[in-house]
Parts: sequence; C-alpha cells; structure tokens
Amino acid sequence: MSISTEKDATHPTILIVGAGVFGVSTAYHLACSHVPPQNVILVDRSPYPAPPASDPTHHPEGASIDINKIVRADYTSPFYMDLAYQAIDAWSSWPIVKPFYHRSGWIHLNEKGSDLANRVRKNFRESERPDETKDMTFDEVRAAWGGILNDTDYEGFDSAYWNPGAGWAEADRAVAAMLTHVVEKGVKYFQAGVEQLYLSDTPRGVKGVRLMNGEIVEADKVILATGAWTSQILSKTEDELGIGEGGRIEQQIKAAGVCVAHYELSEREMEKFDQMPVIIDGERGDNLPPPPSRLFKFTTSDSFTNTVETPSKHQISVPPDRPQDVVPETLKSEMFRHVGRLFPFLASKDRPVSYWRLCWDSVSPSQDQLITKHPDERLGNLFLAVGGSFHSWKFLPTIGTYVANIVNGQSNGEEKDKHWAWKKERWDLRGEGSRRGAHEKVVPRRDLANL
Repeated sequence: MSISTEKDATHPTILIVGAGVFGVSTAYHLACSHVPPQNVILVDRSPYPAPPASDPTHHPEGASIDINKIVRADYTSPFYMDLAYQAIDAWSSWPIVKPFYHRSGWIHLNEKGSDLANRVRKNFRESERPDETKDMTFDEVRAAWGGILNDTDYEGFDSAYWNPGAGWAEADRAVAAMLTHVVEKGVKYFQAGVEQLYLSDTPRGVKGVRLMNGEIVEADKVILATGAWTSQILSKTEDELGIGEGGRIEQQIKAAGVCVAHYELSEREMEKFDQMPVIIDGERGDNLPPPPSRLFKFTTSDSFTNTVETPSKHQISVPPDRPQDVVPETLKSEMFRHVGRLFPFLASKDRPVSYWRLCWDSVSPSQDQLITKHPDERLGNLFLAVGGSFHSWKFLPTIGTYVANIVNGQSNGEEKDKHWAWKKERWDLRGEGSRRGAHEKVVPRRDLANL
C-alpha cells in the first residue's frame, strides 16, 4: 500500500525522515523558500504534537528531543565557532525560538594537562569578535552565583574560564515551536517508523521509504535525518546494492550514546539555582540550569557504541531495542561521581534520580556533520543530514538552510562543502587522530555490551 498526498506537480516532492534538529530545520527552510510546503513530507516515530521531554511517560531516544541544550560558540574549530555565532544571532532575534533561549553564560572547568580551553580561547582572541571570556580563580568560582559551586571538588582542575555569551535553550519547546510552524504552513507530518529505503528499478534510485507497517511513502527526493538510526535504516539497502565496507554509512558515522540523569528540584532549590550558568566539568560532562519543569540535568561525556551484527555479517552500532531509561550500573556509578563532584548535596542516597536516560546521536570521526548527496549513483536522489556528534543542536534555526541548498543542487561554499562531504577518514578508536575535531570528547571508545 502506498501513502499518497496532495502536491504541486510542478515541483519535486521531498521526504524527510526524522523530526529532530536536522529534519525540522530542513523542513522549515524548504517550506519557507524552496518548494511549496505541501510538497514536503516529514516522517517520524514521535506523535505530533509530541509530549514534553519532561513527561515521565515519554522517553525520547534521539539527542534532539530533550529538556534543554547548550547554545555556545566555544569551539576549538574556527569554522564551527563562526557557524555557532550565526545560530546565536538567530536564537537572539527570531520570534519563533527567542522565547526559549537563555543567555546564562557558562563556566568551563579545565582539567590539568588538557589544552581544550586554551584552544577554544585562542579562537576567540583571533576572531574579529570581542573576546568576552575571562579567567576565574577557584575562590571566585566558589563565591559566584550565590555560592552554588562552593562545595564543588576542584581536584584535578587547574583553571576555569567564564564566557557570559554562552547559554542554553529549552530544547523540546523550541523544536516543537518550529515543527508547529512548518505543519501550519502545509508540510505533511506522518507518525511512523521507517524500516528501509524503497528502491526503484527503472530508473535506478530511491523511490521513497517502506514504513514498519509495510506501507510505502514515495517522493522524488529523500533526506535521511535519522541520526543514530541511520545505519539501521541503510544497512538493508547497502546489502541489496552490494555496497562494500568502505562505502557503507557506518564508515561515516556511528551511533553513540551518553548517560543522562535528572534530579527534580524543590521550589526553594529552583530559587537557589535560578541564576546559575551552564557548567562544563572538564572533559567529563556538563550540567545545565533547570528549565521550568525543575529538572536538573547532568550528562557524562564518555560515550559508547552498541555494536550488533547484521544478517550480512556487518558490524554496525545502533541504539538498543529497549526503553532508553534502562541504564547499566557502571554508567550510574560514573554519573554519581560526576554529580557528587559538582554538587555533593545531590549525592546523598536519600536523593533519588528522577529519571535516567541514554541519549543517542550519530558521531563522525572528525565530529563534522554529514550534509551531502549519497555518493553512490544508484542512490542519486538520497541525501544525508546526520552526524550531529552531540554538538549540533544549537544549529536548529540555521542548519536546515544548508541541507536545503544541497537538496536543490546548490553549493554551500567550498569550506562548508568540504567539512560536510562524504568523509575519507576511517574509524580508528585506538589512535589519537579521532580525538581531534569539532567536539572530540564525545568520540566513543567503548561499547555498551561491556558496561
């Protein structure tokens, strides 16, 4: 059975699989300036409108749907620093997302022996923008923001820097606002899981997707904005076409997960943390200011794959087929150390975690996104918008314009096209090469099966 929709026959139909940051942003920019909105189809497993991420009965899996996310320009890469400033301009001025953006600043605790903060600040100093960052002594950190970090354990850190220009956004509300906008403009939204691509024999190419229920959604062009689930969806097609190991999507991106814990704060505690900044715990993790839901979120950065073997004997990483609030005790222990180091009062056995979550994204060796047409000519109308690498959420307002350009056969300029092209790097989790990149601390070096 094929799902049909009304469309403008003078323009191509474009099917976007995945309603996360890449998918929603792309739908927004396509519908605003590229094609009639009724020719854009968005398919995702989540209902529309989706419940808030804080809903205890709703456990989102992908990294895009969350209670809050960091919005910052602090990058070791000048390329991504510039892109982040463009996004921050949009967060600060676009009526559709501005209500959900908070310029709280961030404090970065730098571990001994790490050059990460120095490389970030070097980019700030060498850019044409004012460098707002400044060094803070640990005594100054202890006294700032009402003394919330007075009891923090600073063992292992040798410095701290403050950037008042960083901040955070209410993630689920911002994505929902943009999604509502595109649906109201006429973009078609279907709640469904996608099993695999649907291929055409004549001419050879992608005709659409096959849903989990067996139905077919057809389109002239298909965009996979499927994050950590991309290998799972593409694997059967790669087998069908006989694509070798070097040409498979798994060599470009891997599904990786991180552990997240949420504590519910009392109203009095909310007042205490009302003015807090984003806190970066070196290369170990981060902690964000609580949104109105009063959920205090902590994330550890030591990511992991979940390797499975496909029927064709290929090794791919996919999120486990189980609720993502099932978290191994090893990860919980790591989280408790992270939380206890920052806020000892939360480490008490009498203070329960409100809910746990494994958050999944696709990570590339360089942590660049993959925004490109598939290189195999037999998949010539398939486009990829993946590889968020746990740092791309901040680009929600802007990233879709670049995806739309690629889909319409337009270059984004030499530098962007190079960063987002099909990569030549191969995964080497033993070497240090894969540790350098746009967001290097999230490169996975272990597997969930061993945790």
